[in-house]
Amino acid sequence: MVEEIVMAGVAVAAAGAVYVMAAARVVKQYERGVVLRLGKLTSAPRPPGFTMIVPAVDRMRKVNMQIVTMPVPAQEGITHDNVTVRVDAVVYFKVVDAADAVVKVEDYRFAVSQVAQTSLRSIIGKSDLDDLLSNREKLNQGLEVMIDSPALGWGVQIDRVEIKDVSLPETMKRSMARQAEATRDRRARVINADAELQASKKLAEAAQAMSDQPAALQLRLLQTVVAVAAEKNSTLVLPFPVELLRFLERSGLQAQAQTEAYEQRRSAAGARPAAEPVSAAAPGSEAAAVLEELPEAEDLP
Repeated sequence: MVEEIVMAGVAVAAAGAVYVMAAARVVKQYERGVVLRLGKLTSAPRPPGFTMIVPAVDRMRKVNMQIVTMPVPAQEGITHDNVTVRVDAVVYFKVVDAADAVVKVEDYRFAVSQVAQTSLRSIIGKSDLDDLLSNREKLNQGLEVMIDSPALGWGVQIDRVEIKDVSLPETMKRSMARQAEATRDRRARVINADAELQASKKLAEAAQAMSDQPAALQLRLLQTVVAVAAEKNSTLVLPFPVELLRFLERSGLQAQAQTEAYEQRRSAAGARPAAEPVSAAAPGSEAAAVLEELPEAEDLP
């Protein structure tokens, strides 16, 4: 009799141990346990820690409440300004209601992924290429709103959405490179023209100052010679003032005019009759008269 009681107690203990092992569940800190009793949600999700369920009647599904990082596959589309691009992104989301994530959607991860892909294609079609390249913050916010709207009904909250990369065709990359090069060339030409304008103003002021003091031009010439000689060059080029050339030209024309006038006077004097008396002082007086009639250097062109 005692043996039967002992055997019964052992059997009950073994059955109890099996029941506890089958009913015992441990929910981690970052998880929540959703219990379905005979397929029906009967209570709130179980908190972290040790919990018990009814074996063969209850089924527990653990839901991760951590932030999930999900890459969105690259989507190819045509922008609003008719440029073919390929854009990929990343979505950060977390489950805020474990019961809705289990009951209202079959697979919330797959659902969020599909919504993110369709929303990304929609953003590509509504945006210009310049916005995709330079105004990503605004596009990220719009993409987050588009994904978050249906995800709230699934107990999922979108934490952040980021566009990672925008791939362009090679022809578009070359066109953009040429455009940037042309823009830099235009800026360089404008800066160079502005520098030339400022330099011309300063040179005009310097020329006006040198016209008041002619000796300044000679001093500037000497400074140029010193600057060139400092380089130890074998050839030295000296600038020649234009005023000196004009002076030499006027002097040459004056000398030529004087010579021609004197030759004409001599020819006229030699053609006179021999019987006509000629005074000894005539040649000298004629020469003086010729010199007086010669044009001055200032009157020459």
